Formats: sequence, C-alpha cells, structure tokens
Amino acid sequence: MQVEVRVFCGLECYIPGATFGQPIPVEITNGFTGRKLLETLNIPEEKAFSFLVNGRHKDLAVVLSDGDRVSIFPAVGGG
Repeated sequence: MQVEVRVFCGLECYIPGATFGQPIPVEITNGFTGRKLLETLNIPEEKAFSFLVNGRHKDLAVVLSDGDRVSIFPAVGGG
C-alpha cells in the first residue's frame, strides 16, 4: 500500500531529496497512522501543525489507506 505525501514551508528539510509541495510516495502497512507517518519521515510531531488527508484536516491518530493524499504544514505566521 502507498500514500502520496507533500510537505510545505520548511518541513522538506527533514526528508532527504524532498522539495516544497512535490509528491513523495511512502509505503504503508495496515493500521498505519498519521503519527507513524511523521515518525517514518523524521518530522517531529510538534512541527506538524496542519495534517490533511485527501484535503481534510485530520488528527494524527487517523489510520491511513492505500492511495490517500497527505499534506503536512508547519505553523506559519504572517500579516
């Protein structure tokens, strides 16, 4: 099983070869959660402010499914 992950706003620094917004295929197993995905990608949980699955905000306890599209954003500021 596989999910497509996109990271934004500096989170790509945790994944060798990742670039802003580009899809990263990640192999998952049954019962794979958002929290486990962050661990697999070496992204500290406290850095993942917004975690979206198929365009909807989800808790890190969400169980991922084959073909899910995951987007991860840090907290950002601005004016």
